[in-house]
Amino acid sequence: MRSITLKELHATTGEHVRRAGESRIPVVVTDHGQPVAVLANPALLRPRRRTRTLLPEFAALMARQPGRNLAADLDAVRDNR
Repeated sequence: MRSITLKELHATTGEHVRRAGESRIPVVVTDHGQPVAVLANPALLRPRRRTRTLLPEFAALMARQPGRNLAADLDAVRDNR
């Protein structure tokens, strides 16, 4: 993996961004020797699969028959938060 300093990136941003966009190898940007960013071709990035977490209180609310008092139902889910 290639690396460049933050100072180099500031001096010639367009060149480095174009080069990273055309390459299949990401470019690590360092600041005082520590990695702070990565320039990469978007095609190299894998789409993240989102996982949804359903709170147990909400699942219980959805399983119940609809009530007549919406405010009371919301208070029950919020647990008086």
